[in-house]
Amino acid sequence: MTARTVVLLRHAKAETPGELPDIERQLTDRGRADAGAAGAWLAAQGLRPGLVFCSPATRTRQTWHAVAVALAEADPAGTAPEVHYDPGLYAGGRTEVIDLLRGVPEATATVLVVGHNPTMSDVSLLLGTSDGEPGLMGLRTAGLAVHRADLAWSQIEPGALPLVQSHTARA
Repeated sequence: MTARTVVLLRHAKAETPGELPDIERQLTDRGRADAGAAGAWLAAQGLRPGLVFCSPATRTRQTWHAVAVALAEADPAGTAPEVHYDPGLYAGGRTEVIDLLRGVPEATATVLVVGHNPTMSDVSLLLGTSDGEPGLMGLRTAGLAVHRADLAWSQIEPGALPLVQSHTARA
């Protein structure tokens, strides 16, 4: 069996809500820097995703872009991952994320999910604990939770992917 790694990334620091619709909120300068630091951390840990699921919100897309730039700078010869912008990551919850993960091609070893709280924290709890009690652990902005286990993607269920590493990226 191949080790499967799921990296959950909460988007970096965004502008406070204002006149723009929530989905259009952008990263702050600090958020852009922290997102780049998240990518550098992933590269340093050898966590290069083969597949990325990203919310279509502006702040998550900007977070992913900064991560991708940092990964490319760390390994210019590396292969860029396939990226899917999924509306369920903006409007949905943990069920939508688990369903996405269960459909990942078996050839993919590492998946990065870039999304929002409370969903990212809820998914981390669900993957790492058998009771799936939501809200006990909170990912901060630019927070990463790394889960890993030897199983098929279709076998993902509560408690199946223990948390093996976490990090809050700061520039």
